[in-house]
Amino acid sequence: MTRRTATLIGFIAVLLWALLALFTVGSAPVPPLLLNAICFSIGGTIGIVWTLSTGGLARLRSVPLRVYAFGTVGLFGYHALYFSALRLAPAAEAGLIAYLWPLLIVLFSGLLPGEKLRAGHLIGATVGFAGAALIILGGGGGFDATALPGYLLALACALTWSGYSVISRRLGDVPTDSVAVFCVATAILSAVMHLALEDTVWPQTTIAWASAIALGLGPVGLAFYVWDIGVKRGDIQLLGTASYAAPLLSTLALVAAGIAEPTGRLAIAALLITGGAVLAARASLSPSSG
Repeated sequence: MTRRTATLIGFIAVLLWALLALFTVGSAPVPPLLLNAICFSIGGTIGIVWTLSTGGLARLRSVPLRVYAFGTVGLFGYHALYFSALRLAPAAEAGLIAYLWPLLIVLFSGLLPGEKLRAGHLIGATVGFAGAALIILGGGGGFDATALPGYLLALACALTWSGYSVISRRLGDVPTDSVAVFCVATAILSAVMHLALEDTVWPQTTIAWASAIALGLGPVGLAFYVWDIGVKRGDIQLLGTASYAAPLLSTLALVAAGIAEPTGRLAIAALLITGGAVLAARASLSPSSG
């Protein structure tokens, strides 16, 4: 596989993640942990079929248990927080806050050995968080206390995925087949916690079932595998920059589906968050000390 091909495969994940909010809203009123269990059961099945068809079982034996544990916690935590956030706050706004993770990845990676934060990183962070503040404060409508829990969960979601992504760099290269184990373990953990903490509410309509299945096939399934291929074999800097389009694409998908209103505040927030991430990315790509 060429570097260019791997990069294009990785970009599929960005397009799939742009549909995460849309399908999450469509799956209501399924509670977050049950939705986690449904989606990761599907995503894990995809991975198991892939692993069996490529003879990957032998490769899985070489993966340390700590890597499996770390991957499971990362996937479980991010999606449990994300699904909860979109149940408690407006989808477009909560989704935009959750999509601060590309910007946070750039900031956190600057703290790793051999890396440093530059002026562009800090400027980008300020611009991006201004977009998040615009959402939380509600623009001209003022502060919406009822949506605050959802917004805070969305912020925790962004912190979880960015932390997971940066820390994963220190765990070494592991085969893509291991993602299947992450998904299966996440599905089991989600099911156990659902039975202990939530009331069981299955999808009530055809649209809800279709949305839950689509989540498992795409944003919470195939996306993890193609992303893994892209970041390991493709141009990771290009993929990182491309991921900054996800919040804007996600918002456009919600507006096109009639779930979110195309307000000026939402447009400005999307541009600030996306623009802040782009500024930070340019600082990372720049050879100067900024």
